[in-house]
Amino acid sequence: MPAPSPPIGQDGGMHVVAAPDKFKGTASAHEIAAAIAAAVEAAGSTCTQVPMADGGDGTLEALGGPNRTSLVTGPLGSPVDAEWRLDRGVAVIEMARASGLVLAGGPDENDPLGATTAGVGELIGEAIDAGAHKIIVGVGGSATTDGGLGALEALGSAARVASIEIIVACDVRTRFADAASVFGPQKGASTAQVSLLTGRLTALAANYHQRYGVDVATLDRSGAAGGLAGGLAAIGAQLVDGFDIVATELGLEGAIANADLVVTGEGFIDNESFDGKVVGGVAELAESHSVPVLAVAGQVFDDVTGRIDAISLADQFGLDRAIDEPTSCVTEAVANRL
Repeated sequence: MPAPSPPIGQDGGMHVVAAPDKFKGTASAHEIAAAIAAAVEAAGSTCTQVPMADGGDGTLEALGGPNRTSLVTGPLGSPVDAEWRLDRGVAVIEMARASGLVLAGGPDENDPLGATTAGVGELIGEAIDAGAHKIIVGVGGSATTDGGLGALEALGSAARVASIEIIVACDVRTRFADAASVFGPQKGASTAQVSLLTGRLTALAANYHQRYGVDVATLDRSGAAGGLAGGLAAIGAQLVDGFDIVATELGLEGAIANADLVVTGEGFIDNESFDGKVVGGVAELAESHSVPVLAVAGQVFDDVTGRIDAISLADQFGLDRAIDEPTSCVTEAVANRL
């Protein structure tokens, strides 16, 4: 059982790190971190805000936000304006901004067989042309199951990235050929289409192995974004848990090491929250430094009481208020607990 959160004394003196993920569809990680900080500071203590992400949507914002926009090929072929970031030679690309399911109109409007990652490859190419020597690609929220073929064709030649460090921030650990069955239905694929896509991915993995000497079929995380992660791995990219790369870039471990309490959270917490997601990653870092951790979520599913001290906003304030007023609920819940 995790250590209970220590109370803040009347004289304050505690230092808290606020390291939440977004509450998807209701509040950004930055908004939730600010809501946590409001409760902490009202109690007379200090708070360091470290809004987090796990490689999915929100990664670009967590790593500084966009400062560039490029016109690229969207998931269904029409051009889209995709925001990205370049700072001191480090580029951050969020694949959902170029090839995301939202851009395709959701699962009902998506073309599961034809959706392409070409726009992601175009963004990588633009980043290289602009002088990037390191490129972080967040791969959540995709419309695609093309195994990254569209991206590689848009890049043209693997030699183009030979001297570039590409890090793929993955929010799942699914393998390449499993991407269709695990995520295809969420992207609008029928049972027959899932079977066809699985066959395509299997054949593409063999092709990548022959062309690049990399067996993407055996790599954990290679199925992220419908196999985009595997396609990029074939030309030399590193596949890492998105939480780890974001935490490293933001110096989260150092912040936690100097804290008396860490408060994290996300829209909902269940057992999968401890498999490469923000809540589980924050809890693991906090435990390694013997720092108590508190999690706040819109809803808490499964029995996670033995894994983390968690507050359900829906239980405390009702589901409607938790959805309509997430930040005020977070501030109130954290204030009550502190």
